[in-house]
Amino acid sequence: MDTTIIGVAGGSASGKSTLVNKIKQAFAEEPVITLCHDYYYKAHDELAFEERTKLNYDHPDAFDTDLMVRDIKLLKEGCSIQRPVYSFTDHNRLKQTVEVHPAKVIILDGILILENRQLRELMDVKIYVDTDADVRLGRRLMRDVQERGRSIDSVLRQYFDTVKPMHEDFVEPSKKYADLIIPEGGFNSVALNVLIQNIQSLIEK
Repeated sequence: MDTTIIGVAGGSASGKSTLVNKIKQAFAEEPVITLCHDYYYKAHDELAFEERTKLNYDHPDAFDTDLMVRDIKLLKEGCSIQRPVYSFTDHNRLKQTVEVHPAKVIILDGILILENRQLRELMDVKIYVDTDADVRLGRRLMRDVQERGRSIDSVLRQYFDTVKPMHEDFVEPSKKYADLIIPEGGFNSVALNVLIQNIQSLIEK
């Protein structure tokens, strides 16, 4: 199977998921799967919960990117994988896995996927979602409190201690590797249409 791999990067809560969902809707008749970098956070069974909450989850070293690269290569070869499951409530990888089957289109989603050379080299299209920092912070605050059971204090502390500096050190600089920079992600209908046409041409090759 010829596989088209699309990478969607950008800051935390920039609108990546909205863009990914719009792409999946556009290619609903094609086999499409999404692999989030967040699935591949490293396991830390050796640490107590309180210690895990203090880790820097926005640094490239927080991810088992080698495992993600291996899984993508297996999918491209037509093999199914058992991808990890991560709990944002427990701050740890769970024991169960999810079986993922090969597909014609694979969407990679994550803040740091353009920072990693091995991941970039697997992508046919590299996208960066560019959204103002204040908008991203507001979205992250609502998401983490409502969906992940976090307190406002813990979200803000993490943002200023690690999220913001890591964005400036690693995420924002990775924008230079993007083939397409999309302000506001899936809410940018003009850029979305251009992207969909580009993906369609790659699939039809």
